[in-house]
Amino acid sequence: MNRYEALGLIETFGIVYVLEAADAMCKAADVELIGFENVASGYMSVLVRGDVGACKTAVETGVQAVENMGSQVYSSVVIARPHHDIEKIIARYSIDNLLG
Repeated sequence: MNRYEALGLIETFGIVYVLEAADAMCKAADVELIGFENVASGYMSVLVRGDVGACKTAVETGVQAVENMGSQVYSSVVIARPHHDIEKIIARYSIDNLLG
């Protein structure tokens, strides 16, 4: 299992905004796209991981991208050095699980 220093998450409303956020996040910094989750009734979260600085840059850029499209980011966070048990939650977000 790879150890990553940070996780970055953005929550907004709708797949179009999540895709825009994910695209901006991956282009802005050296982060790995973990996946996304349809939280409830159209609220969606996108999750990336990488080093702390990259995740901060990615989240800031993703938030700005969503806002530039005229939508609202409901929450965003960067978790530095997450506990190893967080991997159990991250596995649920995995794009591999969505495609499998």
